[in-house]
Amino acid sequence: MSTALDVARDMVGAWNRMDWDRVVALFAEDGVLHSVMQEPIVGRPAIETRIRSLTAGLERIELRVKAMGVIDGRVFIERVDDFDINGRHVEVPVVGILRIGENGRITEWLEYYDRATMMRGMGLPADFSHS
Repeated sequence: MSTALDVARDMVGAWNRMDWDRVVALFAEDGVLHSVMQEPIVGRPAIETRIRSLTAGLERIELRVKAMGVIDGRVFIERVDDFDINGRHVEVPVVGILRIGENGRITEWLEYYDRATMMRGMGLPADFSHS
């Protein structure tokens, strides 16, 4: 059985390889992906749709982990998302909090970042919505 940190490291690695199938597979069937300034995305099919929408045009990504640890059973990841999308280079500081179920799947992933900074870096309006 994988530890929570193993699952989180697997997820970071999948993002860095741009392995979207693995990213989606690491979520529980009824998992939640929640960028806290938006409505949560619930369920693996909806999460896959969101991930593929978010990564359209992505040329490269590196989730540069600054710190990772388990607090009260949750994995906290402080990182900088460094990526190139549609010819633009973007770096966004992020804190992610993952709840990992007993089956080694992510049941909830909360993301905290400054959305306006990310949208500006991507050349999009702050109120842009990925549908």
